[in-house]
Amino acid sequence: MNTQLHKPLQEQISASYGAPCRADGTEPLALTRVTCCICEVEDAQPLAVGEDFEYRTSPDTFLAVQCRGCGLVYLNPRPAPSELDRIYPPDYHAFEFSAERYGFVYKVRRKLEAKRLLSCCKGLGKTARIVDVGCGDGFHLRLLRDYGNPSWQLEGVEPSRLAVNAGLDQGLKIHQGIVQDLVRNLELPAASYDLAFMIATIEHVDDPVAVLAAVRSLLRPGGRVVIVTDNTQTLDFRLFHTRHWGGYHFPRHWNLFNPKNLRLLAQKTDMQVENLTTIVSPVNWVYSIRNLLVDWNAPQWLINQFSLQSTLSLGVFTLFDMLHQWMGHGALMRSTLRRPD
Repeated sequence: MNTQLHKPLQEQISASYGAPCRADGTEPLALTRVTCCICEVEDAQPLAVGEDFEYRTSPDTFLAVQCRGCGLVYLNPRPAPSELDRIYPPDYHAFEFSAERYGFVYKVRRKLEAKRLLSCCKGLGKTARIVDVGCGDGFHLRLLRDYGNPSWQLEGVEPSRLAVNAGLDQGLKIHQGIVQDLVRNLELPAASYDLAFMIATIEHVDDPVAVLAAVRSLLRPGGRVVIVTDNTQTLDFRLFHTRHWGGYHFPRHWNLFNPKNLRLLAQKTDMQVENLTTIVSPVNWVYSIRNLLVDWNAPQWLINQFSLQSTLSLGVFTLFDMLHQWMGHGALMRSTLRRPD
C-alpha cells in the first residue's frame, strides 16, 4: 500500500515540489505557477495531491487547489507548455478512439454521443458551419458526418499532430494548432460558424477565458458553443477529491468547474447561458476506483476491470450515475452558450 496515503496533506504538498528523478532516469516535469482564471488572483486552499496514475509520464506529484473566491479547482503548479508532448503520450486515448482499440465500448459510446450531438444541432440550416475545438482524432466530427446533415460544413481544431493525422486519414478537415493562435493568424474566419463544440476540452487548456473568447469570435451573432466538461459538484468528487478523483486526470486537467463558476466564465467572455445541465458519465467513477487500486498496488487483473475497455464497470457506474443525474448532479456538465445578436 502506498504510504503517501497516510501522510498529512501538508506533507504531501511539500513532496509535490522538486520530485527526484526516477530510477529509470525519468526527469521531473518543468512546472509553472498560475492564478485562478476566473478571479485572476492566487487565493486558494490545497485540495488534493496526486500522480499520473494512468500514463506515468513523470515521477512528479501534483497539487490541486480550490479558489476561495469562485470555487474553481485548478492545478498549481502545473506543467509548462513545453511539456505538452510528454504529458500526452502517443498512446493517449483521445488520439485513437477506435473500434479496434475499444470494441463494444466504442460502439455504445458512438450511438450515445451521436444522439447527444444531434440534440445540440436542432435548428441549424442545411449549410451550417460547425467547428469542434479540441477534436482529438475527430471522433465527434465523424459522428456529425455520419449521422448529421450531409451539407453541414465540418471542421476541427486540435494541437496534437498525432491526433490531427488520425483525423486527416479519416477524410476530416482539421486545423492543427491552438484556437487563439489560429484566430490571431486569420487561419479561421471570424464570425463564420453557427455552432462550436468544446467536448472534454475546457479542462485541458491553460487559459479558459482566452480560449472561450477566441471561440466566441468565430461564431456568427446568435451562434452557440456547447461545452461538456467534468463537474466538481458531484458525489464522486466529494468521495475521492483528496487524491484519487478520476476528474483530476493528473496532470492533464488544469481547470475544473462547477455550475457556478462555469456561468462566471461565460460572463467574463460576454456569452449568454442558454442552458446548463448535467449528463451521465461513468468515467470519473471508474477511474476514481482505478486510481485507488493503482495507489494500493492492487493486482493488475483487478486494476484492468476499471478502464475505458471494461464494459462491466462502465455499465454499473452508468446506472449509478443515472441516479445522480435525476437529482441534477450528473458526472458531466453540458452548457450551451450563445453569442449575443
